[in-house]
Amino acid sequence: MAEVRLERWEESDGPPTEKRMMSVLESEGYEVAVYAYREGTVFSEHEHSQEKCDAVLEGTLRITAGGVAYDLKPGDRLYLPAGTRHSAEVVGRKTVLSLDGTRW
Repeated sequence: MAEVRLERWEESDGPPTEKRMMSVLESEGYEVAVYAYREGTVFSEHEHSQEKCDAVLEGTLRITAGGVAYDLKPGDRLYLPAGTRHSAEVVGRKTVLSLDGTRW
């Protein structure tokens, strides 16, 4: 079974803009949606039937999977295999701008 995987943006790739990050996810076969989550947003533990990739453009999004908390900051991407139980929450006061990738 695939593992949860964290990827950080390489500085040599330039700023992690929406266009650049969306291009990366789409090149990997993900359908991508853009979401904004305000301070205090919490998603209780759940799972998806498809592969997911969450990427952060602004703010900090904490995703907890398998007892490990990943604080995603601008440029970070977290890959979640289908069926992975996880929760998520906005950390701090800044709104999180996120790319939500889904692959069947």
